[in-house]
Amino acid sequence: MLIRSTWTLKVSEPTVLPRSYNLELVKDLHHRIGLETGSEKIPSVTYSGLMGICSASRDFLTFAPDEFYQLSICGLREMSSKAIASLDLSSGLEFLGAKFEVCDREDKITTYEELYTTLVANEPEPIRRFNLQFITPTAFAQNRNHLPLPLPSLMFRSWLERWNEFAPVYLGGDELIAYLESNIAIKSHQIKTRSFQLSRGYVNGFVGNINLQIPYRIDALLVNVANLLIQYSQYSGTGIKTRLGMGQTIVK
Repeated sequence: MLIRSTWTLKVSEPTVLPRSYNLELVKDLHHRIGLETGSEKIPSVTYSGLMGICSASRDFLTFAPDEFYQLSICGLREMSSKAIASLDLSSGLEFLGAKFEVCDREDKITTYEELYTTLVANEPEPIRRFNLQFITPTAFAQNRNHLPLPLPSLMFRSWLERWNEFAPVYLGGDELIAYLESNIAIKSHQIKTRSFQLSRGYVNGFVGNINLQIPYRIDALLVNVANLLIQYSQYSGTGIKTRLGMGQTIVK
């Protein structure tokens, strides 16, 4: 089971939170659904943080009562997904002295088997152009550094690692990544760097849109596998620290 649950939130008065609020909110949400934080090498829960327009001043963010905010949580394995599905925030979301009213909830639910059958096993007509939007800062671990660039090899490796960890269908390893890297190109992009605040320090990531292009000479099966991983990114996120709010990805 895979789930992406998105809540629409608002505040009744101007509300101030520290830029580093994500860790406290993640801990609170994990406590509510009965899961530990940081116990998994590859996290089975991804999280978006509070997305929407807010004003920033030094180490603080101010959320306005005339704006709507969204919070998304995704589960990548059965236990995590069921816990998220049963999470009840109807009474509101309170943490660090702030209170958000819940206006709406939307659930997108599927399974690994359904994704694989629909996008690969049924041999659909291949899609060869993709538009991806990275809505929270995205970066990749590279030795001791963080790389804020949407390199196809790093994106597909990130998605494939999570798929192989949680899905019942193994897709491949380094050979698949090498093949995709050599045949999938960034056609165009509109990205910029943005810092993501941690409890101590920050990480630079990229946000924005990229268009991927797969040439017609590539076998349809491998194009469909690439499409499967790209669609999966909407649940798994992309890159590092997805459990803290980085790497939220939407396929347009």
